[in-house]
Amino acid sequence: MTGPTTAAWTAQELDRIGRAEELEVSSARPDGTLRPYVTIWVVRVGDDVYVRSAYGRENGWFRRALADPRGRVRAGGIEKDVTFVEPPGTVHPAVDAAYHAKYDRYGPAIVGSVTGATAAAATFRLEPRED
Repeated sequence: MTGPTTAAWTAQELDRIGRAEELEVSSARPDGTLRPYVTIWVVRVGDDVYVRSAYGRENGWFRRALADPRGRVRAGGIEKDVTFVEPPGTVHPAVDAAYHAKYDRYGPAIVGSVTGATAAAATFRLEPRED
């Protein structure tokens, strides 16, 4: 049996997720069932979708996604199986800029929880999956 394959986001999915104010994320349990969804902010950078844990790497949903990178997201009317992938450090300035552009209206204290070096360490790129 082979594992899931990676797919690409469609232009429509990128547009709808990128415009969504929030994204719901769920990580998989060892038996493959999904945990309850957690609502977080989401940004699009080019053809990629990124999320960050506002409470760092120790946040429960982030820890669970590190342990088993399978999950599911929903936003903007899109629901998709994903793989949580830690991106290379070179993307973090662009991800920070995307968070600022999209969410700065909420103020520096809130946006500061998902930007900067600490937040960069708790970043996932969401890769769509086909099972």
